Amino acid sequence: MKVLISGSHGLVGTALGNSLKADGHEVFALVRHAPFSEAEVEWYPERGSLALSGMEGMDAVVHLAGESIASGRWSDEKKQRIRESRVKATLVLSEALGNLREPPKTLISASAIGYYGDRGDLILHEGNAPGNDFLAGVCVEWENATESASQKQIRVIKARFGVILSPDGGALAKMLPPFRIGVGGKVGSGNQWMSWIALADVVSSLRLVLDNEDLSGPINFVAPNPVTNAQFTKTLGKALGRPTLFAVPAFAARLVFGEMADALLLASQRVAPEALKRAGFEFQYPTLEPALRAALKI
Repeated sequence: MKVLISGSHGLVGTALGNSLKADGHEVFALVRHAPFSEAEVEWYPERGSLALSGMEGMDAVVHLAGESIASGRWSDEKKQRIRESRVKATLVLSEALGNLREPPKTLISASAIGYYGDRGDLILHEGNAPGNDFLAGVCVEWENATESASQKQIRVIKARFGVILSPDGGALAKMLPPFRIGVGGKVGSGNQWMSWIALADVVSSLRLVLDNEDLSGPINFVAPNPVTNAQFTKTLGKALGRPTLFAVPAFAARLVFGEMADALLLASQRVAPEALKRAGFEFQYPTLEPALRAALKI
């Protein structure tokens, strides 16, 4: 296959690109600079600019780019960047794909389980309604921005990613420093659910989706065994051989992180990978401790 990836230097983009290239597929990258090779396609989504000629003849496009949601407090300016980097970029890309002479058969567009909002102990499937907080609203707009590609008969997958386990980026990378020196602990009550997935399973499931033309629409990219924040904390401490006694009260998290604390640290999302299970996907890491030990190589 010829696969074009946005966010190709990010956590998932790098791992997916390496996996595809190892199996002999051609991988191309959407980049925000003049191309250094034929494997790069120039785009500036904030300007609505994209080099259409470089996109002709792709078999699939995997759209992963977006402003980090976990870096810095959510000022009004930060929230605008979070929304525009997802919604506007996806609109630009989807409309461009629909205007190609040889459009791809498949578009996998990133979303997140933030779509569901804070839902307590409710087990969430792809068919559940969205939440009503800022991130849920962004995810709804983000997913709707793929509509122009769908209208051109491109198969669209809305990839709702959970917490991806890797020491190289994402939530786990930010948690490791305090946990490694023994000052990690649960956040708030610790009863909020965390729906996680090993990076290796993200790549394998994306490969399955690329190959399986029967799959479309929203897909939850999460492991089948979510855990509470308290369970995650205890398991990570056990894997590292460190105590986890330093709990962070909810008010302290809100004081430090503001609105971001409620959306990313205190919200409860108990998400099930129903679509992946129906498709027969077999998780390499269905439970947390082996996934953490593999990610951390311990």
